[in-house]
Amino acid sequence: MLVLKTEKELKSHLSSLGDGKSLGLVPTMGALHHGHTSLVQRAISENDTTIVSIFINPTQFNNQEDLKKYPQSITKDIHILEKLSGKVIVFAPSVEEMYPQGVTSTAYRFDGLDKVMEGAFREGHFDGVGTVVETLLRLVNPHKAYFGEKDFQQLQIVKRLVQIKDIPVDIIGCPIVREPNGLAMSSRNERLSPALRKEAGIIYKTLETAKRKFGTESAKSIMDWAKNKFKGHPNLELEYIVIADEKTLMPLKGKKDNKKYRAFMAVYAGTVRLIDNIALN
Repeated sequence: MLVLKTEKELKSHLSSLGDGKSLGLVPTMGALHHGHTSLVQRAISENDTTIVSIFINPTQFNNQEDLKKYPQSITKDIHILEKLSGKVIVFAPSVEEMYPQGVTSTAYRFDGLDKVMEGAFREGHFDGVGTVVETLLRLVNPHKAYFGEKDFQQLQIVKRLVQIKDIPVDIIGCPIVREPNGLAMSSRNERLSPALRKEAGIIYKTLETAKRKFGTESAKSIMDWAKNKFKGHPNLELEYIVIADEKTLMPLKGKKDNKKYRAFMAVYAGTVRLIDNIALN
């Protein structure tokens, strides 16, 4: 499998692909699981060439301990990708390669998309995401880039990013892949004890019930119910539940028939922070 580590190597290889070939990009931070591979498989099916980037981006971690604990498994990741397809190209740059002028974020204006939910609890997170995504998109120049809906707020921000920066790429959102108990697949799940991993299935069960309630109950009633639900799970701490407009991400104030809504949650399972969401209508 071809593994490229520098911009020079990447540009050299891309120039050899020839014109008229479609190029797909799957940005990852490694520690690959079935959620990632579902993105890669879709990219393979829709493009002549697929590049998977593996880069743990320091600027999107507001908690440095979280960065230190983030799993690193490049050899295992490459093996997983080799089993998927020998045609996948890996771009695995160093921090110095991605941040030659020093590790700093660009400040963006995302029209409020970055101020709620994750943005409210993780200061600077989305500037870090925007910085690395913009860098990758400009380095690779893909026709399509693939992101999972587990990070739905991030997906909406990336879509806004390519609009405001006028980057010619289609941003493709892909469905959440779940473990058998409903827990959204995440690299962070590997840090959970077996017992906590099992108990954390209540996150998705709560979202499923919220969806059922959405047709007949108010957003406040649903959120209050969810908060009470988690009081029965002392090993899980609900950081937030928000019901919001899917497009603007603004909290719901009154249902409108022509709007789509989602419920978003962040939960601490021990010291591991998990997020999830579900479409409500």
